[in-house]
Amino acid sequence: MPITKGTITKGYKQLLAEANAVIEAVEPAAAITLQGGSEVQFVDLRDPRELEREGKIPGAFHCPRGMLEFWIDPESPYHKPVFATPKRFLFYCASGWRSALATKAAQEMGLEKVAHLAGGFSAWKAASGPVETVTPKAG
Repeated sequence: MPITKGTITKGYKQLLAEANAVIEAVEPAAAITLQGGSEVQFVDLRDPRELEREGKIPGAFHCPRGMLEFWIDPESPYHKPVFATPKRFLFYCASGWRSALATKAAQEMGLEKVAHLAGGFSAWKAASGPVETVTPKAG
């Protein structure tokens, strides 16, 4: 549906195109070779229910997309120390849309060495990347 007067002025397709023009995308085959290394931190941006339903990349840090900017910022009361490490961060979601936008936001915040997984977790699984089960949290 085209954007019309009185509605939004920029749609998700344009946001994704703008993000993809300025961020690095890592293809699943290349990402698989990075998994488990000490220099790269995979960051899963998906909703907890997605992790419980589909699993996650082993060793990935879970950061719900809505908290990313708050967890990156060291001045935020929600800051997570993982984002203060000198690692390369490789964001992923289900299909690569949320992670593309998140990578652009992290890059704009000044987080260095940040990229996203092209095609997301779906592409990771299709490339036979390892997956670990996530057990639902009690309570």
